[in-house]
Amino acid sequence: MAHYDLVILGAGSGNMLLSEETARLKVAVVDPGRFGGTCLNRGCIPSKMFVVAADVAVGTRTGARLGVHATVDRVDWKAIRDRVFGRIDPLHDSAVDYRRANGVDVYTEPGRFTAPKVLRVGAEEITADMFVVAVGARPRVPDVPGLDAVPYHTSDTVMRMDELPASMAVIGGGFVAAELGYVFGAFGTDVTIVQRGPRLLMAEDEAVSERFTELAAQRHRVLLETAVTSVAAHGGGVALTVSGPAGEEVVEAETLLVSAGRRPNTDLLDATAGGLALDEHGHIVTDDAYRTSVPGVWALGDVANHFQLKHMANAEARVVRHNLLHPEDVRTLSNKVAPHAVFTSPQIASVGLTEQEARRLGVAYLVSVRDYAQTAYGWALEDTTSFVKLLVSPADRTILGAHIIGPQAATLIQQLIQAMSLGLTVDQVARDTIYIHPALTEVVEQALLEV
Repeated sequence: MAHYDLVILGAGSGNMLLSEETARLKVAVVDPGRFGGTCLNRGCIPSKMFVVAADVAVGTRTGARLGVHATVDRVDWKAIRDRVFGRIDPLHDSAVDYRRANGVDVYTEPGRFTAPKVLRVGAEEITADMFVVAVGARPRVPDVPGLDAVPYHTSDTVMRMDELPASMAVIGGGFVAAELGYVFGAFGTDVTIVQRGPRLLMAEDEAVSERFTELAAQRHRVLLETAVTSVAAHGGGVALTVSGPAGEEVVEAETLLVSAGRRPNTDLLDATAGGLALDEHGHIVTDDAYRTSVPGVWALGDVANHFQLKHMANAEARVVRHNLLHPEDVRTLSNKVAPHAVFTSPQIASVGLTEQEARRLGVAYLVSVRDYAQTAYGWALEDTTSFVKLLVSPADRTILGAHIIGPQAATLIQQLIQAMSLGLTVDQVARDTIYIHPALTEVVEQALLEV
């Protein structure tokens, strides 16, 4: 039985724990998948590379509104796919070789706890003084009759398809549906989205969710308040029986994408056998310093939180690395300011309270909304649908929430994230700062000045 100072389960954000400071430790990394985890191999990075190509296709087709008349001759799916994964795929082997060359033992078989701080990997058992669990999450597959008998894709597989499908049915209306539905639609696939709720992106601020749903319905068929009751093979594709406001109907498509949320990988790890306390959703329970119920075992990322965001996992990894090496000076991470973005069209970014959350919690707030169309750069874009929405505390005039839908949303919101993190007031951010004219940042400035 091999014993280590530190065993890291998961080579996504878990791989970020290793540094010059950890070089003095005997370390093992256990991951049966690819180094880089979900984000690098099947999540945020490849999907954004596809989004960039989709933006080019859409921008070309819609250039006539600006007086630029152009057409897209064809979309070379294989060339787009190979550009993405031709850059990503070689990174795994080089990462494994690099870790091993620097004295880290890398186990490429699945690991399962057999007891607290005892892990079986293949035929071996290993132990450690410290464990970090960062095994991530995977797509959740809903219990729909017939789904297990037909071929379907999830976000793990859909970007690696060999051919661009003529049609696609999407189960779910969240991040994956919004981003990949846009991508495939931009490339010419006929997309139908089946969503249980009354809007797409239900977790966003109501105004943003409503606007995005309106715009998505202009390019896709969007079935709202509709449930998939069964799935069956049909010809070379699938047939979904769905039930919604108009009754029951059958949706046929060449390809099916299941995007019904994600589940933590604690079951694959047999986390309870390792003594780890789980919440009702199967996530590992930690304190603010990311300590678990087992002394010496830490957890971070998608397996331990509900954000499912790489930037949150990266921030947690920095905190955990410090705490592993400096137990006398434990740091914590506040999740009060946890931003996110959806890289669809239009782009969406959000941080803090939504208006519906503020109402539910009884939090007093002021609202300011500013359209892109009210700024000079908005004129340049000929934008008629994008806006910035702010929620502000009437008591101390700090920002409670910020929500942007429109071009460059994920970039525009960064100054508001910083303001919220530093506790700045809207007056400080608006009046004590000079904004470049006629940059798009003026839409944020004007929203701040209106409060």
